[in-house]
Amino acid sequence: MKYDILIIGSGPGGYVTAIRASQLGFKVGLIEKENLGGICLNWGCIPTKALLKSAQVYNYVKHAEQYGIKVSEAEKDFDAIIKRSRNVADGMSKGVQFLMKKNKIDIINGFGKVLPNKKVSVTAAEGTITEYEANHIIIATGARSRELPSLPIDGQKVIGYRQAMTLENQPKKMIVVGSGAIGVEFAYFYNSIGTEVTIVEFLPTIVPLEDEEVSKQMERSFRKAGIKMMTSSEVLSVDTSGDGVKATVKTKKGEEIIEADIVLSAVGIKSNIENIGLEEVGIAVDRDKILVDEYYKTNVEGYYAIGDVVPGFALAHVASAEGITCVEKIAGVHTEPVDYKNIPACTYTTPEIASVGLTEKKALELGYEIKVGKFPFTASGKAQAAGAIDGFVKVIFDAKYGEWLGCHMVGAGVTDMIAEAVLGRKLETTAHEILKAVHPHPTMSEALMEAVAAAYDEVIHI
Repeated sequence: MKYDILIIGSGPGGYVTAIRASQLGFKVGLIEKENLGGICLNWGCIPTKALLKSAQVYNYVKHAEQYGIKVSEAEKDFDAIIKRSRNVADGMSKGVQFLMKKNKIDIINGFGKVLPNKKVSVTAAEGTITEYEANHIIIATGARSRELPSLPIDGQKVIGYRQAMTLENQPKKMIVVGSGAIGVEFAYFYNSIGTEVTIVEFLPTIVPLEDEEVSKQMERSFRKAGIKMMTSSEVLSVDTSGDGVKATVKTKKGEEIIEADIVLSAVGIKSNIENIGLEEVGIAVDRDKILVDEYYKTNVEGYYAIGDVVPGFALAHVASAEGITCVEKIAGVHTEPVDYKNIPACTYTTPEIASVGLTEKKALELGYEIKVGKFPFTASGKAQAAGAIDGFVKVIFDAKYGEWLGCHMVGAGVTDMIAEAVLGRKLETTAHEILKAVHPHPTMSEALMEAVAAAYDEVIHI
């Protein structure tokens, strides 16, 4: 069978690409070896948010008296929390199935491997191999947990994020290695439901890619929640021979042994580029990533790659944007390269983190003269009423031309607020325009306007 476009991988890069390609009139085949929706819908973005919501509700109930409500002692059901998360994931996967049918996209079940001459072989679960042809082949095979030599994942006592979402029993003690989005989200979840959590981070701060003030706020919030943090620290080895785990950790003060029931390795991701035919076709790879141009063409005509397998941000919304851009370019419609300087990043702990653009430190390193504004949620009426005063909104502008260089938020609901900054930067909005756009009161979102006002010495409420 021949297709206009064949896509390998049905994550938020692959399935979104398939739908847009179908809308553009292409005959599309989508190859998937597991469940539609890929890691994001089945084992990442969506089910983790279900877990975090359960943790948030549990915390609300435990602290109901702060809102003038008396309830009997809250009791969590770990099995039910995990089951709800899996049900949410299953529902989303079924939703993708519906979208595939609606858009007349063929689902091809099996492991896809690119072949020369614009062909793909698909090995089904029972071992049969079928070859397909296409005018254009898009690789969207995603990524998996990266393993450190000192921290091999055995799936039992040393686990990755997939096992962390389906544990049979809640651990009493957990060590989380790595404090990026995956690490801190699971640290927050397990701590919230009663597990004693220790984070081990190699760099000097947790969530190290965020603005330094955001990192400091998260450290304060996590300490208040009872999470232990060991920064500038490295796990040298793990001993899994006993009932639990003994981790040898190198710290600034020397080596320390930490005991726990389980270790979660959250030290990043590894692209799924092995055994998919790249070498046979001659597709160029560098440092675990497929090399592509600004419209995701590889060095071999007719082959493309998007998402976690190409250089850049390993984020679901980035993969989707790349896939849409790729097929629109193939179709010959007007499209522009993805603006990687304006990509929002979100972390769904409590408080949440959301950011876009340059950090203050990076802006200064690049030589900008800057104006910085910051508005704390302690001064927000909505935050006070909600009992969610941890955090702030911080904005960074170029003092010379007024360019909005960056926006960094930490607090309740900020992952829903960051889009204003993304859109404002896209439209090259000035600080004056933000200040003259009337923001509703009382809301968390007016903190952004107040932060901009603070940058230009016009702030009212602090």
